[in-house]
Amino acid sequence: MTDLTAQTTPASGLDWKGIGTAILRGEIGLAVLVIGILVMLILPVPTFLLDGLLAISITSSVLVLMTALLIRKPLEFSVFPSVLLLTTLFRLGLNVASTRLILAEGHNGPDAAGAVIQAFGGFVMQGNFVIGVIVFVILVLVNFMVISRGSTRIAEVAARFTLDSMPGKQLAIDSDLSSGLINEDEARRRRKELEQESGFFGAMDGASKFVRGDAMAGIIITLVNVIGGMIIGVAQNGISFEEAASVYTLLTVGDGLVSQIPALIISVAAGILVSKAGVEGAADKALVAQLAGRPEGLAIAATCAGIAGLLPGMPFLAFSALAAGLGYWAFRINKANQAKTKEADKPKPAPPPAEEPISTALAMDDLRVELGFSLLPLANDVAGRKLTDQIKAVRRQLAAEFGFVAPSVRIVDNLELPADHYSVRLKETIAGGGRLKLNHYLAMDPSGRGPKLPGEHVKEPVFQMPATWIDEGQREEAGIRGFTVVDPATVLTTHFTEIVKDHMAELLSFAELKKLIDGLTKEQKALVDDIVPARMTLSGIQRVLQNLLKERVSIRDLPTILEGIAEGAQGGSDLVAITETVRARLARQLCAALQAPDGALPIVTLSPAWEQAFAEAIVGTGAERQLALAPSKLHSFVADVRNAFDAAAAQGETPALVTSAGVRPFVRSLIERFRSQTIVMSQNEIHPKARLRALGAV
Repeated sequence: MTDLTAQTTPASGLDWKGIGTAILRGEIGLAVLVIGILVMLILPVPTFLLDGLLAISITSSVLVLMTALLIRKPLEFSVFPSVLLLTTLFRLGLNVASTRLILAEGHNGPDAAGAVIQAFGGFVMQGNFVIGVIVFVILVLVNFMVISRGSTRIAEVAARFTLDSMPGKQLAIDSDLSSGLINEDEARRRRKELEQESGFFGAMDGASKFVRGDAMAGIIITLVNVIGGMIIGVAQNGISFEEAASVYTLLTVGDGLVSQIPALIISVAAGILVSKAGVEGAADKALVAQLAGRPEGLAIAATCAGIAGLLPGMPFLAFSALAAGLGYWAFRINKANQAKTKEADKPKPAPPPAEEPISTALAMDDLRVELGFSLLPLANDVAGRKLTDQIKAVRRQLAAEFGFVAPSVRIVDNLELPADHYSVRLKETIAGGGRLKLNHYLAMDPSGRGPKLPGEHVKEPVFQMPATWIDEGQREEAGIRGFTVVDPATVLTTHFTEIVKDHMAELLSFAELKKLIDGLTKEQKALVDDIVPARMTLSGIQRVLQNLLKERVSIRDLPTILEGIAEGAQGGSDLVAITETVRARLARQLCAALQAPDGALPIVTLSPAWEQAFAEAIVGTGAERQLALAPSKLHSFVADVRNAFDAAAAQGETPALVTSAGVRPFVRSLIERFRSQTIVMSQNEIHPKARLRALGAV
């Protein structure tokens, strides 16, 4: 069995050692102190103990004043309202204890209330109790009418403005947190500091009333001591009126001074603390820096002191010494300021370039435009338009057209390029480039023939059409003759736009997909939760969207696309089949994008023979299906497609090739190799209300 006797405290005595330790640690020490102060209000205090407590009162008031002077900001002494209450209560307790001794033992002589009160009374009165009374009254008035009243007003205004500014400060903290300027821990620290500040000034507004109440209590206690002491001394103890007036006035004035001097010191500390708001640093440094930091003000003060010393009857030595000291101080500060100005004007050596971490070598630009040396002016103002502004406009246009924002584009110089060349890099790989001529214009014939104009005949870099670089003087003539004329910056941005359109699928990263999904409404996100991960992963949704972008289908209508994915995923995980289901859902969008100006949809159909040939050439099942078409048939198909679409182009039409749903992906995979701009649609993607215009068959 367990020995319970070793675990219990003996009932024979208290654990005095534990109680003493708790008192020393302050756990119940403060409670004992407050109870002791309250006991002084009731029980008499011996003379020797009263002397010690009065010494503690004076010393503690000096400690509070020094703390208020040396702190950097008021919140570092946030316990001051509690200190003010305790010191006021302590002085009142001492006043009651000393009053009891004065009234009870005053007839025995000036030392009846202790040596401290006797010393203060004798030193101030110097044998004349009228002087002592006047000095005491002046101290009380200074404390009550000047210092405590001003401190109370400052604390009241500070508390009001602090509380009024709290909502704005809280909004500023929330704004900094949302913008990323601070983290959550810093925001929490600022909010806590704001709460402490409002609580501090609110408490100071009320605690300053203790000072005024203490001053009024001192006046009343003094009157009670004088009048009551004289009555007791004459009527009860049988001493003469003159002796009673002398002894009781001495004791009363001494008692009043012993209580009012600490009260005055505490009032000064309170005034310094509440008036310190907004000033950083200790009070001495702040005063020196702000009051005596300007040599002009010191010089003027020195001049005024010197002039005052020359006036008749003025003490010349005192004013001249003051003028000399202020003048020397102004000279030293002015000299120090000039030295600082010269030091600031000196060219400072450039700091050594910080070595980039090796991890930066892994960073990759998704899109980058590199310019040769002579093309650098394109990055600046060109005819009122900057290349950077044009690139921004392109990104905005692509976002509206395809449904997601393309990555940011870096425009840099590349000295390895020929001076008049540029290149567009996609994930550090060259995706296109060309040559430009500044201060020239590129003229092109919309019919596809080379313009008959004097200049340098080239092929434009986007569609490889014949073109000519002409100078400024030929621009108007080229426009009159119906040629398309563009400046070099437009040539570059057009080429950049086509490159990005061709690679939009590669630019749709997983991170971009997350941004798109995060931008959905709560109801639309519920559909994503239904798809992922039960039917498909997020990377599977990314692959479907990339399949759409590869054929330049906008993913802006993401909710409809997600509905199509949810429908297609019910039949399996074949991403090609799911993509075809989504395309059928987007029938209205696909048809609207291909409509001619007259509202009709120009199409070229795939003949039944080729439909059957493709259907027979598909081998495998599900996601493993492949096209195994004989090479001879591939050549025939390519020739037939070119003939059909060249005939449509001769009529000014840009039709889409319409096939059956089963063979569309395989037909598209072939056509994109030699006619990437040709749209291939299935019959399921033709909207019921679309008006068709057949231009032939393949």
